[in-house]
Formats: sequence, C-alpha cells, structure tokens
Amino acid sequence: MKTTAILLCCSLLLQAIVEVISFTVFLHKRNRVSHVVLLATEEEESGDESRRYRDQAEQLREQIRAMEAELGPTRQRSYSPPKQEELEPEDLEMSLRGKRILVAGANGRLGSMVCRYLLRNHPQTEVVAAVHYVGENSPTSRGYGRLSYEVGAEDGVGSLGPAWSEERDATFTYDPEVMQNYNLQNLRLVECEFLDPVQCATVAEGCDAVIWCATDFNGNLPRAVSGLNVAFLFRAVASPDKGRVEVEGLQNMLGALRQAQLDKKRQNQFSSDFFSKAKGGSDPINFVLVSTDANAFKNTETPFGSFYGIKQRGEDLMKEEFPSLTSTVLRLGRFDDNFVAEDLPIEMTDAADDSAGQERLINRRDAARAVVDALTNESLVGKTLNVWTKAR
Repeated sequence: MKTTAILLCCSLLLQAIVEVISFTVFLHKRNRVSHVVLLATEEEESGDESRRYRDQAEQLREQIRAMEAELGPTRQRSYSPPKQEELEPEDLEMSLRGKRILVAGANGRLGSMVCRYLLRNHPQTEVVAAVHYVGENSPTSRGYGRLSYEVGAEDGVGSLGPAWSEERDATFTYDPEVMQNYNLQNLRLVECEFLDPVQCATVAEGCDAVIWCATDFNGNLPRAVSGLNVAFLFRAVASPDKGRVEVEGLQNMLGALRQAQLDKKRQNQFSSDFFSKAKGGSDPINFVLVSTDANAFKNTETPFGSFYGIKQRGEDLMKEEFPSLTSTVLRLGRFDDNFVAEDLPIEMTDAADDSAGQERLINRRDAARAVVDALTNESLVGKTLNVWTKAR
C-alpha cells in the first residue's frame, strides 16, 4: 500500500517537472522569436534613417556641385575676414584713468599738494592718501590739517563755536557749488606706520602705483630735531633698530607694491580681458620716488648716517632689490613758494650727467605737477633726474 502511494507521488512529481520544463522551453522560444522580430524592426528603422541621411548628403553634394559650376574656375572672395578689435591710440598710452594711486606721506608739504593735483586733474583716479601714524593719541599723529586744507575740504560751509563754549571746534559742511570739481569722493585716507611691513601691505593692496613723498627729515634735518618733537626723538632713541622711513620704510612699501602687482597679475589670468588692454589704458610707472637735489642742502650727519647718504641708499635699494617694478627717481630742487612763481616750465636733467653745481628751486605746486605727470611718462622709467623750475 505504502509502495503504491509512493510510486503515485513520484509519478505526479515527475509529470509536474516535465510540464514546467515544457513551459520554460515554450517561453524561451517565444522570447527568441520576439527578439528576432524586434531586431528586424530596429534594423529596418535604422536602415530607413541611414537611407534618409544618405539622401540628405547626396542633396548637399548636388548643391555643392551646382555652386562650383556657377563659380567657375576663378574664385574671388567677396568678403573680408573679421578683424580683431582695434585699440584706440589713447588706450596704448600710459594713463591714470581707473587706476588707484597711493601717496605715501600725504599730509606732508609735498604729499598734500600731490593729492590735490591728482584729484583735480585726474577725476577718474582713486587716490589713497597714506598719512603717518604711530599710536593712538600719539604726538606723532599730527592730524590731517595740511592735507585737509590742500584738497579743499575746508572750502565748504564752516561754523565755529564760541571760544568760551565747550563746543568751540570748527566744522565744515560740503558745499556742492564750490567743491563739486574737487573730486573728494575719490580720496581715501589711511593711517600707516611705514616701518611696519604688515601695515604697508594692507594699504598697498589693489594699488597700481605709489608716489613716495614720506620722509623723516624736515629739509636736511631730522624732524625730531628740527621740530623739537619729543615723540619722534623718543622713537629714534628708544628703538634705534626700528629703521628709517627713507630706507626700511621705503623697502616695506616697495615689497608691498610688488606683492600687490603679483596678486593683480594672478587675478588677470582668470579675466576675459587678460590679453587685451584695460579700459583705462596702459598701466603707469609703478613707483615714483621723491628725493632731493644734491645741491639743495648741506649734507648733515645723523645717528643713522648722512642726509644724502640715506637718500642715496634708498634710491639704490629700489633699483637693485626691486627690478620687477618700473620706477623713476625725481630729485627735486629746494622748495620755495615765496619767490618762485607757479606754473613755470619743468626742467629735468639726468642726475648722472649734471654737474652744474647751481642751486635749483621749485614751487611745491609745480613739484606736485612734475611728480604726478612722471607716472605716465614712459621715457622716465629707470632714470634718476634733477627737477626744478628756477636756478640761481
């Protein structure tokens, strides 16, 4: 009995397996037929598309043959190839349009005049006026009275409180009728200790050129002595290794400008205008160093060296250690605003070839004009020049 049941179960199982195998074979055959039909359809569609492309290509060939038959054997161009954008002559010249010029020593006798001349004669130029700064409420922070006066900030509507009142300060309000052409919106005032390289790097960032008017001297005497300035004298005695503005301060600013120029070149590499001139024209001379004519003063001795020795060291430093910067040295004659008129022709001679030995003078306004104009005079690059308007 048990054997019969087992045989029956095996028979049913075998029959089920046969049916499953038969169904699987059927599905496989149907899928193959479907795949063959699908391939045939795709080949037919692909063939149609290929025929369509061949027909289009043949039509183009026919059009080309027809055009060549019309042109004949001689083919002359009836058009001119597109020209590259040509630069205007003024775009090839040195210009201060759209440039940022830093004036070091902007609150000095010459620096303040330089700022004034830049603002009023180059309205599309940003002027960064860097004034001397040592510490908060320090006597060396002399205020900005000279710069304020020269640029015309005091030409507005003024008010002065009573002398017996606590509010006796003088204030000035912008007067558009009088000051609209002063371009004071282009002036940015910054405080800087030039003997600190970090501060120099900060103020020189983004600048295209520097006019160096900063000095530790009043004439040929150290300012600490000539002005009996205790703060300057204390700095010279307490920190003798801190350096001189004419040498270490100049070196800091030159290094800062060189880094600013490198940063500018790196930025321009990612600009679409890298291979074209800037809208403001060619860049000006990078650095104009204001120095002193060898016949302007007697040579005085200081703890750091002689007056002209310090000036010469600064000039040599700029040329020898910073050759990547375009520069010029202007040795100005002695300033005389009382007996030398303004707007006289500027005289320049090469310092190496000049042996006149005569005293040369110049009005500060003409000196400022000569210094600013030197920025865009390519013929002055690498030269050291004596500059004056009157000799005696």
